[in-house]
Amino acid sequence: MVSIATGEPLQIPLCDPDLTAEDLAAVEAVLRGTRLGEGPQATALEKAFAARLGRAHGLALASAPLALMLALRARGIGPGDEVICPGHGFRETAHGILAAGAVPVFADIDYWSGTLSPAKAAGRIGPATRAILAANTAGHPADWPALRALADAHGLFLIEDSCEAIGSRHKAGEVGTFGDVALFDFAQPGVICCGEGAVLVTDDADLAMAVRRLARRTLAERGSVSATMAPPLAVGMGEMVAALALSQLARLDVLLERRRGVQAMYDGFMQSFEGIKPPYVAPDVEEVHWFLYVVHLGTRFTRSARDAVLEDMKTEAVEACAYSSPLHLQRAYRDLGWRKGDLFVTEKVADRAIALPFHAHLTPDQVAFMVARMKDASINSGAGAAIY
Repeated sequence: MVSIATGEPLQIPLCDPDLTAEDLAAVEAVLRGTRLGEGPQATALEKAFAARLGRAHGLALASAPLALMLALRARGIGPGDEVICPGHGFRETAHGILAAGAVPVFADIDYWSGTLSPAKAAGRIGPATRAILAANTAGHPADWPALRALADAHGLFLIEDSCEAIGSRHKAGEVGTFGDVALFDFAQPGVICCGEGAVLVTDDADLAMAVRRLARRTLAERGSVSATMAPPLAVGMGEMVAALALSQLARLDVLLERRRGVQAMYDGFMQSFEGIKPPYVAPDVEEVHWFLYVVHLGTRFTRSARDAVLEDMKTEAVEACAYSSPLHLQRAYRDLGWRKGDLFVTEKVADRAIALPFHAHLTPDQVAFMVARMKDASINSGAGAAIY
């Protein structure tokens, strides 16, 4: 096993895809066929994914940021338009806003859930606002009833980033059913893990058609006047990725249940770590399937102390990492005028959030080892016990 980031051998990797012989056979069947580019496997994935969520349309695409870019462009959102979004998350789907030529306007998150605060988002709405992008961060559903009401009150396009949350449920419904569009990603790490790929779902037939035409063009469409009005970007999904995703989707409930067992192990061992609680679940959330097991260190920890904990974990061959690098502090967004201190809660949470390995192959001994090493590392850092 090797590190996702460095390629170095690891005792416990951040992610270890839960693949079966059937998954490998599905990919092999594609390789033995005549079609590697987008074809029947991608079409089947689109239909199956949309059907699982009760959505009218699904589109298999190359990545979630590209899917977001296409959704915005299909909606006519681009230069001069603003999209409200969080700056906190592992997947960083919001890069698609810049790719569409629009302006990201960051709003702060709820301290406990880590998801976009509807109240903070409301405070960012201005004359140029066209859309709200909210994420089910680390697997925890956002406050979708409030976000839906906010978007409807201002006539805004609501985009649901479910790239880290497949299978999670708010009491109002399953993630992927709230936004005008919803995005799911199959890059590593993740439950459905294909290395790349994404699916966009929507109930808007016109939007689905516009995204499809922006994404790709079939041979039969090359001579069509209507289909060639805009140049396609060739960002569809190849058959190997689609076959692998489709095979995993067919046993998604099994994959989620196996991960739930690992979560229970973590929760149990964390109880012996003074001051640490299992990840927070809001009272209006019915079910959370965590993307990674994210631990929030206490206020006595500085960012440098957090980094020291990570370094100690690395010496033990455990691939833990900082969960989030706030988008508004990255160079592309600093160039837009964002500065440290603009999103107090986002920065506070990001400085102390550690993502631990989370996959179905973890054993009780490995989880116990990681929790013990993390406890030792927190003491070595001089910060003492970790707390929310």
